[in-house]
Amino acid sequence: MLSSDGHLVRGRALIFWDPKIPGKKLDAIDTDQITPADDCVSESLDRLDERWKVGAFRYLMPDFRERVHRGETFVIAGERFGIGSSREMSPAGLKAVAEEVGLQLVIVCGEGVGDIFRRNALNLGLHVVQSRAASEDAQEGDVLTFDPSTRRITNETRGKTYEPVPLTPKEEEIRRSGGIIAVGRREFADSVEESPRVDWPDPAAAGVMTSTEQIVWAHRVDKDAEVRPGSTLRVWCDLLPASDGTAPFSIHTFNQITGGGTIFPRQAAIANDHFVFSGRNADDRQTSIGRDFAQLQGIGKPYYATPGDGIFHFYFPEQGLVVPGAFIPGADSHSRAYGAYGAVGVGVGSTQLGFGWSTGYIYFTPARRRRVVFTGTLRPWVSGKDVVLALLRRWGKA
Repeated sequence: MLSSDGHLVRGRALIFWDPKIPGKKLDAIDTDQITPADDCVSESLDRLDERWKVGAFRYLMPDFRERVHRGETFVIAGERFGIGSSREMSPAGLKAVAEEVGLQLVIVCGEGVGDIFRRNALNLGLHVVQSRAASEDAQEGDVLTFDPSTRRITNETRGKTYEPVPLTPKEEEIRRSGGIIAVGRREFADSVEESPRVDWPDPAAAGVMTSTEQIVWAHRVDKDAEVRPGSTLRVWCDLLPASDGTAPFSIHTFNQITGGGTIFPRQAAIANDHFVFSGRNADDRQTSIGRDFAQLQGIGKPYYATPGDGIFHFYFPEQGLVVPGAFIPGADSHSRAYGAYGAVGVGVGSTQLGFGWSTGYIYFTPARRRRVVFTGTLRPWVSGKDVVLALLRRWGKA
């Protein structure tokens, strides 16, 4: 809640403890735990977040909604919070649980956090504070404050103040602007007048870039923008696919930015593969939102996949829509599979995708390079996926 000075957000700690290690905050709370699959359904654009709010931490903390309404609005967790699926229902649902009673929610977690969740939260205006010390120090009943202007967090009970992991300058601009929909409305008119231009670097420049950096460099909206780890820049998109699960929120974002009937969505594609063949009326209503939108906007095959046509991250490559050198953000965490085809594939949230449908580009922050050298021999039954998961576990605590 806002304090009497109308500036600080104040609330009590709501802590997720590790049931196996007394006194330790719970690590690796993923988006499936935040919003179980059955609660990811939206039955209409008018009631997008009803199920998201009801299902927030349904199994991990069944009384979560009640506790937030009592003023426990500082969610305290460990490392790697929000990993997993790209479902933007998770940050949107958490934010809405507090807002329905006039409060603001603040996530306080370790320095490692799910990248897609973090970006979704930023786009939506949900406060996420990455501070390992603040997370480790917090105890039940502690009163905390968050300063939206500085992002500084204070544990009033412990008498300690913490500086969070900083945002990039562009991320800070998006945050202060009120989120990605506000930014989209501001940039929409100019984006309509601008045509995408892809210019590849010369051999000398390309020689010091990774393949990902070359593709991002070529797709820059602002041709003088520097491509370096940690910088946030605008990047033209070759394809912007959604699933039937993520399309409704993308459609809502597109309508909010453009007015709904001013332009056709740019580079839009939808695959129905999440809420199909279940026989449940709620799932049918979910998929009907994307189907009606596709009909309204004239989106047909191969850009619209009807139930049974294929799985999201396989279908679009099979249709020849994923090619080497392409930049493809998709509202499905499996979108990174497009790297196998020589493209840059990244998972994004629904609001980011709806922003892309509106402008033709998204905001993208390149990750820092990592060099990994493997030695020895893999043990029996250990695969490449195990190696990647082990690396991610280490990097999540870096």
